[in-house]
Amino acid sequence: MKAKSGSSAQFIRGAPSMLKYAGETGTLLSSRAERTIHLALLAGIVFFISSCVAPDTRHHVVVSIPEQRLALLDNGAVIATYPVSTSKFAIGDAPGSRGTPLGELEVAKKIGGSAPGGMVFKDRRPTGEILVPDAPGRDPIVTRILWLRGREAQNANAYSRYIYIHGTPEERNIGKRASFGCIRMRSRDVIQLFDIVGPQARVTILNGPLDTMVPAVASVPAPGGTTSVSSH
Repeated sequence: MKAKSGSSAQFIRGAPSMLKYAGETGTLLSSRAERTIHLALLAGIVFFISSCVAPDTRHHVVVSIPEQRLALLDNGAVIATYPVSTSKFAIGDAPGSRGTPLGELEVAKKIGGSAPGGMVFKDRRPTGEILVPDAPGRDPIVTRILWLRGREAQNANAYSRYIYIHGTPEERNIGKRASFGCIRMRSRDVIQLFDIVGPQARVTILNGPLDTMVPAVASVPAPGGTTSVSSH
């Protein structure tokens, strides 16, 4: 835009509605001000879109600690099962216990959607290092993170304790109690799960067999293999 001769424009920091201009017409913005406004608008759009993501009420994840097995349900029908690894220390949610909590939880955050399999995460950020399955001497979080939030008093600390469903390079221990409280999966399995479930998907962790909650799972192959996943 062109301003009349002799006019000037002064950008006052704040929301776009708080912009003020000096001069007769106040029609000129500095390039810095324009960039600031564009960034603010973009941030607002991103926030609006993310806040409008509908919760996933279609999928339900059920984990059996005794069976070290996870079932994925779509509208109540079992579409896959996976072997997992839960805590080698305890069952429960006490701070410092390194236990796997029981009860009803939900997927609070999904992290790492664009990362390659085996990507190492530290403090939920990709480090750039990639590990192959069963890399010797290493036991970090890899590939994907589904951060869980408790929905009951018995698992109220799960989020602050950083309880995840995540990938592990120690795939040789999948099917055994070997974690520090989280639910570990093979990289290829956690990628599949991550791509299906959405925010706020229901997660149930049982200290009992899967078929106590999901009778249809009795006909699904036992841990050690992964069922095929139907279209979703």
